[in-house]
Amino acid sequence: MPFDLPTIRSHFPALRQPTIFLDNPGGTQIAQESLDRLTTYLIHFNANHGGAFPTAQASDALLEAAHTAMADFLNAKSPEEVAFGLNMTTLTMGVSRALALTFNPGDTLVVTRLDHDANISPWLRVAEDRGCRVRWVDIHPEDCTLDMDDLRAALAEKPRLVAVGYASNAVGTINPVAEITRLAHEAGALVYVDAVQYAPHGPIDVQAQECDFLVCSAYKFFGPHIGILYGRYDLLDSLRAYKVRPAPDLPPGKYETGTQSHEGISGVLGALEYLEWVGNTYGQDQAEKYRLLYQGKRLALKQSMGAIRAYEYELTRALLDVLEEVPGLKIYGVTDIHKLEQRLPTFSFTLKGWSPRQVAERLGQVGINVWDGNYYALAVTERLGVEDSGGMVRVGPVHYNTVEEIYKFGEELRKIAATTN
Repeated sequence: MPFDLPTIRSHFPALRQPTIFLDNPGGTQIAQESLDRLTTYLIHFNANHGGAFPTAQASDALLEAAHTAMADFLNAKSPEEVAFGLNMTTLTMGVSRALALTFNPGDTLVVTRLDHDANISPWLRVAEDRGCRVRWVDIHPEDCTLDMDDLRAALAEKPRLVAVGYASNAVGTINPVAEITRLAHEAGALVYVDAVQYAPHGPIDVQAQECDFLVCSAYKFFGPHIGILYGRYDLLDSLRAYKVRPAPDLPPGKYETGTQSHEGISGVLGALEYLEWVGNTYGQDQAEKYRLLYQGKRLALKQSMGAIRAYEYELTRALLDVLEEVPGLKIYGVTDIHKLEQRLPTFSFTLKGWSPRQVAERLGQVGINVWDGNYYALAVTERLGVEDSGGMVRVGPVHYNTVEEIYKFGEELRKIAATTN
């Protein structure tokens, strides 16, 4: 069943504003189901963990339901493989500290020039502290895809860990995560996947991809600001987590340090309930692809993300057409219409005669939200040679955006290009 965009958009109160939200790569708008879970929690179940009284017990039950729902979303083997935290960066810093204790001087850690800095800097700090060697994997600057030959050369050096993004938050490139994981495991390396940018755009199956760790953030998939860590249970169990002594010694609690944002975790449950509704309402044509592999809520969530991915191809094609029509505009990333499966509808560009900030400001004045700068993907903007000139303009629709909004964005962008700065 095709998306009914008015119905989809009715689930997002923020969309009632006269604003075109194309700043989604930095954070999506929140679904009503997530808002309802947040407020209901704070009104009716607000309590700390482990109490002997009804509100604490109800709170714990909600948090358990959220862990289960997140395991369903990622197709983890069990909820014990899912931990919540302040954000992806903080969770990654914690896991990197735990993994650091298993590394020795001279060990090699692999990072890529396509990644967000939150999946680079923690490993640089580990290397500095433990005397490890950092091996950078390059990209092809002409289309911003990962240099797989360079990755294979890096794996020949028998690294202990490969840190890689599922998709670039800067230029939208989707990496072949399953292939990278297979190659890394053959070389004896663990794999740490940053799926923050990919999570709102397509289905994730950590068992099929066989990654060791994967992180994402709910504020990128229509929920509140909170991070999520998946880890293979045997690894989470064996690592020595950085935590206070009364905290649990078993996953996931040993990684959920301090008092968590219980209302935020409840909001994640609501966001996933929204996506489950999308799957049950609009994802039936995806059932043939997924029903032999999943069932119940896991099937509904995969149908949801499959349907979202299919619709977003339409947005990607429209956005590519619009950008290619603007004089003086340079797109960074995959632009081959026959290779759109290798990218998200996240595009970055520069416009001749205008700084990225100026373009973003002009669009903001007419109610169109876009980002500018490096979006913490410093390695990307440095490699492309645009960091010193202000980075790039980034625009990224999600499934609640319309083709008409893309055309309106293009109209305003052409006006800017036609104006002397």
